[in-house]
Amino acid sequence: MQDNGPHYHRVIVVDGRSGAFAALDPKLAGERCGSGNEALDRAERSEVDLVVLELDALDGLELCHRLHERSPNVPVIALAMRPSVESVIAAFRAGASDVLPEPLDPCAMNSTIERALERRAIAAEVHRIREQKSKFELGELIGASAPMRRVNDMITRVASSDASVLITGESGTGKELVARALHDRSTRASGPFVAINCAAVPPSLLESELFGHAKGAFTDAKSAREGLFASGNGGTVFLDEVGEMPSELQPKLLRALQERKVRPIGMAAEISFDVRLLTATNRDLEGEVHEKRFREDLYYRINVVGIHLPALRERGTDILLLAQAFVDRYAVRAGKPVRSIAAPAAERLLAYDWPGNVRELENCIERAVVMARHEVLGVDDLAERVREHRSHNLVLAVEDPAELVTIDELERRYIAKVIAMVGGNKSKAAHILGLDRRTLYRKLDRYAESL
Repeated sequence: MQDNGPHYHRVIVVDGRSGAFAALDPKLAGERCGSGNEALDRAERSEVDLVVLELDALDGLELCHRLHERSPNVPVIALAMRPSVESVIAAFRAGASDVLPEPLDPCAMNSTIERALERRAIAAEVHRIREQKSKFELGELIGASAPMRRVNDMITRVASSDASVLITGESGTGKELVARALHDRSTRASGPFVAINCAAVPPSLLESELFGHAKGAFTDAKSAREGLFASGNGGTVFLDEVGEMPSELQPKLLRALQERKVRPIGMAAEISFDVRLLTATNRDLEGEVHEKRFREDLYYRINVVGIHLPALRERGTDILLLAQAFVDRYAVRAGKPVRSIAAPAAERLLAYDWPGNVRELENCIERAVVMARHEVLGVDDLAERVREHRSHNLVLAVEDPAELVTIDELERRYIAKVIAMVGGNKSKAAHILGLDRRTLYRKLDRYAESL
């Protein structure tokens, strides 16, 4: 949750003997409250963000219960002198978010309050997202973050053009969804949308898939078949993972795009086509051109307009927006009454790195819905890797020796961080790291399992 300026949380303390009011951090804008009834009235009027009360005071447990019942979104921190297991359980059942023992530790109290307020903010964000989710959708693309607003703006600006578009981004970021959004908003929307993953088709068959073949052109060609460019006539052809295209096929694709004609395998005649070409890759194609693994002239032919999709970890609370959309989708499919995400679970979703991006988040939420026993997804419903995630931030200054890592691990984390910050551009990453490209690629191969 990002803070765009100074914000003072309104914390009231129903204070008798504890000294909690005096211990409050000044930035919390604390106010002493004279009675439980006054606290109830102010909470109901939304004039307060959090209440601190004494559990041992007269009617302390009852006040906690009434606050939670009337204003369930207002966290309550209960203070107790020598709390027993029974009294703590009773406080939680009455709606307290935390119970702190007296005498108070001011640092512990203020950090507990900050954590409760953060969870309240996340819960409010989850509610806002649920109420307004449809406002942030462009077809299947969902996002309200600044990077996704830029993507949506680019789609709007270039959709009506016939210019070739290269969509880049990490695996799982939704590149095909961008391609479909471009097609659906184009003048070709009534025509076909045909797609192929160049990495999923054996190199020996890819030419036939793209350009077609005549009957008997090769052993298994028992009948003639038109290729994607012919079948996509009047519409859009989408080549996913175009960076995986074999080098011997690249000049044939370039010629087809220049001439707007294809020659099916085994045929002498050429067939004209009229399609808009969209391509996508998770590779650094500029680097591939530099390394002579991808043709420079083909690169410029397919990259008239470039759209880069941000990684999910760069999209802030879009994570919650997407998660809620997946909750809605998979609750219907599973026939379960799951409707939203609890604040602690949302907190874990925001803290996780999502190396598999939107695809991994979708998988995580589908599993959580299947596992859920209540209407609201909790932390226990999430996969262990998300529940137990620890930050991969660089460890340079720590107090606990258990947090120290090896030089290799430190290098791995730094390389991953740099590559993420430059959007996967390995040429730029190599420059920042002070490495030549070959050395960087060797290190990437070495760390491939963890990067």
